[in-house]
Amino acid sequence: MKAAVIVFPGSNCDRDIAIALEQSMGKPPAMVWHRDSELPKVDLIAVPGGFSYGDYLRCGAMAAHSPIMREVKRAAEKGTRILGICNGFQVITEAGLLDGVLMRNKDLRFICKDVHLRVEDAKSPFTAGYKKDEVIRVPIAHAEGNFFTDEDTLKRIEDKGMVAFRYATPEGDVTQDANPNGSLNNIAGIFNDKRTVLGMMPHPERLSDPTLGGTDGRKMFDGLVEALS
Repeated sequence: MKAAVIVFPGSNCDRDIAIALEQSMGKPPAMVWHRDSELPKVDLIAVPGGFSYGDYLRCGAMAAHSPIMREVKRAAEKGTRILGICNGFQVITEAGLLDGVLMRNKDLRFICKDVHLRVEDAKSPFTAGYKKDEVIRVPIAHAEGNFFTDEDTLKRIEDKGMVAFRYATPEGDVTQDANPNGSLNNIAGIFNDKRTVLGMMPHPERLSDPTLGGTDGRKMFDGLVEALS
């Protein structure tokens, strides 16, 4: 598998995702600057977390219009897998690659802690390393992670099985107490219609090595390599 990581001014998880990908791929991904106008031929494009363009205007809104995102959107149209994590989720949503928006957390505070997720779909390359209904522990670090959309779009997302992960208890129960940011239906990550794009607020790259305190995130990258190689 070949991968690329998009780097914006303000990205702070680009090296984290690069290291996680290299651990699974056995080789480093290409690091692509936001002002570049070309992408290498790859199987996966990762849009990392951070504070692209300082989160000015609206999280992800400026980055969504950077030169490289035109190429990311073209690659997505051709079926290249796109993974947006945290700010990357915000960026690809602002770019129109996914439904919905990410709003301020329900308590209007930045949240940084480990959460539990229930795997809702294990049939995509992104989730191939997991089992359906498996509960994993992954960190979050965001102030605007509250997933919202209109009723019709939410119904379509649910009916088509486009939810990848939900916030849950360690036992796998989807409850309001387990929802850290107010996201509709405890949604922590969603696919596009074709399951070729995944956006998620939690950071699997931050829990992908024993020295980081856990390896639940590593399963995502190992599964991607196996599915796309």
